[in-house]
Amino acid sequence: MTDCVADIFDSLSERMRLTPQPVRWHGEGDVYTHTRMVCEALCALPQYQVLPAHQREILLAAARLHDIGKIPATKVTAGTIEAPHHAPVGSRMARERLWKAGMCGTRELIARRETICRLIRYHSFPPHAIDTVDVARRLHRIAADGRLLPDFSLRLLCLLAKADMLGRVCDDKEQMLEQVALCEELGREESCLEKCFGFPSDYTMRSYLNGRDVWKDQMLYDDTWGKVYLMSGLPGTGKDTWIQKNLPDIPMISLDEIRRQQKVAPTKNQGLIANLAKEQAKEYLRRHQSFVWNATNITQTMRQQLIALFESYKASVRIVYLETDWHTLLSRNTSREAAVPQPIIEAMLGKLELPEAHEAAQVDWIPV
Repeated sequence: MTDCVADIFDSLSERMRLTPQPVRWHGEGDVYTHTRMVCEALCALPQYQVLPAHQREILLAAARLHDIGKIPATKVTAGTIEAPHHAPVGSRMARERLWKAGMCGTRELIARRETICRLIRYHSFPPHAIDTVDVARRLHRIAADGRLLPDFSLRLLCLLAKADMLGRVCDDKEQMLEQVALCEELGREESCLEKCFGFPSDYTMRSYLNGRDVWKDQMLYDDTWGKVYLMSGLPGTGKDTWIQKNLPDIPMISLDEIRRQQKVAPTKNQGLIANLAKEQAKEYLRRHQSFVWNATNITQTMRQQLIALFESYKASVRIVYLETDWHTLLSRNTSREAAVPQPIIEAMLGKLELPEAHEAAQVDWIPV
């Protein structure tokens, strides 16, 4: 992993040098200079030095890639330098590059890659946690990914954020470091600093993380009637095969099948296809019939819209994300009756957001 991260960093280093930062918060200059300072600060921290070797490797990888999202996100408007949403942009960039470098397709590789990506995705949160509305719930949502990623924790996230603050030249450094420390203390008070909080049930966890006004340690009455399975994954990962093997007796709503019936190409407007699929889903939901929604569902926004619909009918949602290695994926895709052009798959990989633990009552990542 160290070599592939170094290769990614080296391939982006020139663009990082050419990416400016606002002097007020980054007197050290460009993104490359800042990143080198962050890595040096991280390696000097006693808390980092006592971590297990594999966690040091993961955290250093996240530090090297934490601001790559500033390359495309940075804008200069009327002399003001901004990089809005650079953290999620950088997380997706890191995922795409790590994936193509071979970090995909097995449980261990997925976990290592996604721990790096989660740290990048949320590295800006700790110094600003105190300003977040309902900060406790936000902490628990982030920490919940510890259910999927054994090495991910708020403690590691705060350690990266601390190095991020130390690796810059600014007037408010001490204040920001205090706020990172406060975020860490809040995580400790909420019993989610080291791992996901021990919710008494998946239903309680989903209710609390979804914003319901409930106690997180209360065993809530589960009024759901059954499961709806929401598939997720790039084309060619074997979703149809997995469904046939694992859910053979459950009805399936397949967007590919609806497209074939309606003779609508995947590259055309999908409004009709989505509406027909949702109407079919509502029929099952009204009858309290479990079913599988089979589509790529590669972004959180796509999934949220569907999950909100399913849960409004009191269904419990299980997200099943499937992943295979890059070469197998491309091979499977070319053997399909309706193969997706490789440039489209690569574009989808660049947008891919793996399901987070807080998105549904149950979230599974399955290498196939």
